[in-house]
Amino acid sequence: MDQRQQHGVRQMVQALEAAKGGRGKGKKHGFSCRKSTYLVEGSDIYVDSWKFNDWDYKKDDLPTYARGLFTTKNSAGNPEIVIRGYNKFFNVGEVRETEWKNVERDTVGPYELSVKENGCIIFISGLEDGTLLHSTGAREDASASHSVVGKKRIERHVANVGKTTEDLARALREMNVTAVGELCDDEFEEHVLAYPPETAGFYMHGINFNLPEFATLSGPEVHRFADEWGFKKAEYQIIQSLDEAKEFLNKCAETGSWNGRDTEGFVIRCKLKDTSGNAGMDWFFKFKFEEPYLMYRQWREATKAIIAGKPPRFKKHKKITEEYLLYARKQLAKDQNLGKQYNQNHGIIKMRDGFLAEKGQTGADIINQEDTEGTLEGPINILLVPIATIGCGKTTVAKALVKLFGWGHTQNDNVQGKGNRAARFTLAITNLMAAHPVVIADRNNHQKREREQIINDVSQVIPGTKFVAMHYVHEPKDKMLNGIRKVTQGRVLDRGDNHQTIQAASKGQAEIVGIMEGFLTRFQGCDTNREPDSNFEEVIDLDVAASSLENLETVINHLYNAYPSVFKSREMPTHQEMEDAIEYGMNHTVEADERHDLSGTFQNKRDNKQKVNGSKQNTPEPKQLSPDELVKRLEYFGITLSATNINSILSSLFSNARPEESKFYKQLKGSKRIQQEFHITLMHRASGTQDPQLWQYYTDLYRDAISKQQNGDRTPSLGAGRLRLERVIWDDRLMGILVRILPSPTGTVWSCVNEYPHITIGTAGDKIKPMETNELIQRWAESDGKDSSIMSMEIPGMKELDGAVKPVMQRGR
Repeated sequence: MDQRQQHGVRQMVQALEAAKGGRGKGKKHGFSCRKSTYLVEGSDIYVDSWKFNDWDYKKDDLPTYARGLFTTKNSAGNPEIVIRGYNKFFNVGEVRETEWKNVERDTVGPYELSVKENGCIIFISGLEDGTLLHSTGAREDASASHSVVGKKRIERHVANVGKTTEDLARALREMNVTAVGELCDDEFEEHVLAYPPETAGFYMHGINFNLPEFATLSGPEVHRFADEWGFKKAEYQIIQSLDEAKEFLNKCAETGSWNGRDTEGFVIRCKLKDTSGNAGMDWFFKFKFEEPYLMYRQWREATKAIIAGKPPRFKKHKKITEEYLLYARKQLAKDQNLGKQYNQNHGIIKMRDGFLAEKGQTGADIINQEDTEGTLEGPINILLVPIATIGCGKTTVAKALVKLFGWGHTQNDNVQGKGNRAARFTLAITNLMAAHPVVIADRNNHQKREREQIINDVSQVIPGTKFVAMHYVHEPKDKMLNGIRKVTQGRVLDRGDNHQTIQAASKGQAEIVGIMEGFLTRFQGCDTNREPDSNFEEVIDLDVAASSLENLETVINHLYNAYPSVFKSREMPTHQEMEDAIEYGMNHTVEADERHDLSGTFQNKRDNKQKVNGSKQNTPEPKQLSPDELVKRLEYFGITLSATNINSILSSLFSNARPEESKFYKQLKGSKRIQQEFHITLMHRASGTQDPQLWQYYTDLYRDAISKQQNGDRTPSLGAGRLRLERVIWDDRLMGILVRILPSPTGTVWSCVNEYPHITIGTAGDKIKPMETNELIQRWAESDGKDSSIMSMEIPGMKELDGAVKPVMQRGR
């Protein structure tokens, strides 16, 4: 690997490290990744696994688009990629880039159509010490894991050609590549397509270079390598023109097969055009046959349900699925061992093929018949059912989902009066379901009888509703309740009267805790092995102690994977959009003037003011918080500046600029996108783990400042700051000023965690966040001002400004 490639790997790992651990506030990227570290079996080398959320692959700011990525440090201390999967690729029409018109515009042939095998993906590469690294190195199951079975298969393949896995590891490392293949073996695990012993094995379908950018070998090169090392090969066909490829794919889609063999579809490999219109980097997309394979999966899950003694739930392919289940019940009754084998993923394909043989039809025949008869089902209705207690954050998450996706949301707390409340709640739900694909039934539903009521009543009105539980896990209670009490009571008592059923500021603390304790005592966790919870199609387990932002991410991620069609109409939200949605949910928890008292009475209480003897009584003074509580609410420390001075400097600078230089500034000004307040961020809470000493220094100054306050000001000045404005930098999205922090009038030097301290001037739209200014200035600096997409102007005259160093509290605090 040359120095340029080594530098690229180092930059990628640094970007991943900066974004790991979720999307907490202060993250400068629009994505997050999860890092897992483990020791490779048979080696003393540790490797790091990196994973993005599925929707993040649609963004344009990832440091790499590899789906399957492992890194380590070599003996020289340099980071290196040791496993590199394909770039995430999408189905035709799934994203804009894979719409046929854009594929035609942006790609060049030839088009290599590779059969999509149906098994478990395995990655293989070589480590520095000669160890063969395969897949994820699964550790939890020594006999039946995919990793162990895959390893045995690999050993068998290479032994058949007189070689060893050590030989394979050395060859892969010398090439600096990852071999990618599919473990297909019905004796180990059946999927949808059949792989009997004569066709079972490791099907190699790709060899990728271990680099951040995607570069992969061609089909003929992969086949030569597979032959050399004894692996099975994923078949492919090369077609020169896109029109011919489309015709071929559409013909195969009619039967769901190629060359007489069923297949789920094809992966299409080609090249993106470079700026000159010639072949550039490698690019993949897929053409997937949705049916009959979705029907086959439904049959599999329905069969497992009847084996478990549960009522099978299905909405699509109703008539044929009922026929299939009648056949399946007969087979299960004939052979008592068949059910046990089926649950272990054996006999699934034999059961399906037996039914099709009895019908005298193929799966494709059935789908075509349904299509002709117009029996294919329409859109789905999803009802999200929280299972929670007071203080879990269910309403905050619900309102955040509404803010992000426009889904329906109704609160049981808004149902007025005592008479027939359950029926009126159901009516509100079903009315919303007529207009929204997803609705949230917002009440605690903490007892089984409540879940039974809502499932039965809604099903009667809208048959086929898909019920999804948002399960805030409380069990085992003997281990979890003490922690849950601490978290939920803290939330409820802290927010005072900002809740429809618990007015903590108006009631006594003992009364509030008593009400909450009743819910905890009555809580019955979700158990899908029994009614009514067996009716939930999906259960999303949530952590009561986690932040609402974390739980929101969990809900979106689960729904995205279970029901991708629900999200087709919009891009997945960025981390900043999710943060904003959570803030909205926290600050809009009370919609109705009518607040409910769970102790048995209902009183009208206005949110902020109420009339007393014809006059208005002011809202009570905010709760007094300890210094420790205030520190927990800090968002960042910064130097605040005079907006008048900044605007005057900008106006003077751009009034004398060329039209092409002043265009974006005038756009911001004309659209009122210039910020009303200006500051330099010195340190954000999110940076506290990276530089705990500096965070401690600033928080100590803050504690000292608030201790001297007489008026209860939570954001007192920590001292004077001075800075020099050096250069305005902008592109077509946002504008900022690069500054230099100078010693203050008293000689204090204020430390800033950003390499390039700056002021954000404005952004072109609401979806562009001010925090992106940091990245803009970094790109400008790293390109030495040569990035043609970025413009800049030096600020003449050594403009120096004074400001105040102040803390900023979290919004809504």
